[in-house]
Amino acid sequence: MSFKKRKQQIAAVLSACAVLFAGSFAYAPMPVANAGLFSTGDVVGALLGGAVYSAQINKQIKYYNNTEEGRQELLQQIKDQYGVNGDYALNARLDGIMSNLTSAIASVDPTIYDKPYLYFINNEKSFNAFCTLGHDMSVNTGLFDVLTNDDEIAVVLGHEMGHGQKDHPAIGAKRSIGPAVLAAATGGSILGNLAANAWNNQGITKPQEKEADALAFEYITHSNYNPGATAAIWQRVIDKSNGSKTPEIFYWAYGGSDHPSDTSRRDTAAEKLEAYSGKHVSIDKDEGVVKVNKQEFVKPAAAGDMSAKERAYFVMGNLAAAYHNGHNKEAATVEGQTVKLGAQPIMTCVDGDESPEVLAERLNKIK
Repeated sequence: MSFKKRKQQIAAVLSACAVLFAGSFAYAPMPVANAGLFSTGDVVGALLGGAVYSAQINKQIKYYNNTEEGRQELLQQIKDQYGVNGDYALNARLDGIMSNLTSAIASVDPTIYDKPYLYFINNEKSFNAFCTLGHDMSVNTGLFDVLTNDDEIAVVLGHEMGHGQKDHPAIGAKRSIGPAVLAAATGGSILGNLAANAWNNQGITKPQEKEADALAFEYITHSNYNPGATAAIWQRVIDKSNGSKTPEIFYWAYGGSDHPSDTSRRDTAAEKLEAYSGKHVSIDKDEGVVKVNKQEFVKPAAAGDMSAKERAYFVMGNLAAAYHNGHNKEAATVEGQTVKLGAQPIMTCVDGDESPEVLAERLNKIK
């Protein structure tokens, strides 16, 4: 292989791996800090000295990932890169969701307390959240503009925390960047700057994405959030994208070939909901009809900014929780405009829905 061709290949690898550490939902490449640092001379030098830096690079990854000093340093770098939104209401909302998820995760994985998550809201208006080395997380302001309920926000954050619990960012960092290539750009000194550019998850594989989705489902089912949100959020993405494969607001949902499709993620979550219910609850995804014991229960109407199909997954989630927790042994009742199965609220009726009395009577017949 010619020396010129070798230089071209290494430069290409550097370009492809410019951002590696995040377990984010990001799609489009965001601005990369210090983009001009990668020179041909640096790359050539790396060919001679890259192996020497191998232990050094692993040491830096461990520093950012496993030490409190490194975690705080990396968090500050990310804050400097993307800015901090100090909005009191948004931060209080995020604090509450993170607290609830931490308790839920601890019930199945107590190691979360060994390295508590550090997080903040950044100023970016696109729809994204990410987890990088050291359990450092950031949530875009734009995420709160797209998602209007805490259940779906919890799914996004639970997914990111799933990446963190399985150490996917560190695994991806070690796999995606060869020590010689990294040393070419950094001289062993700029790893933290790369880590701060935590938008694209080029170091995260499709199996890891699926694992994080599965963990998010597990975490949500150990919380008070509606498990139907694990499917509803993907229906929302489908609805909001209006058929476009890469709408600009959904950096989070379209991660290229390393991410499952939004449709497959919705359908996988729906399958998990059906299993969670003991096979009692299902959905006709094309019609948006929720079924109980294979009989039609309800086709919810659209409500507010939520489509009929998105709302159907929330009804499915409530029913799945009712069956999983044994509330189906009790009668369906009506409380105001809300249909309940035992102590579990199932659906609050709005204009366009059948009456709660009709739905309760039907549910009692088919449950």
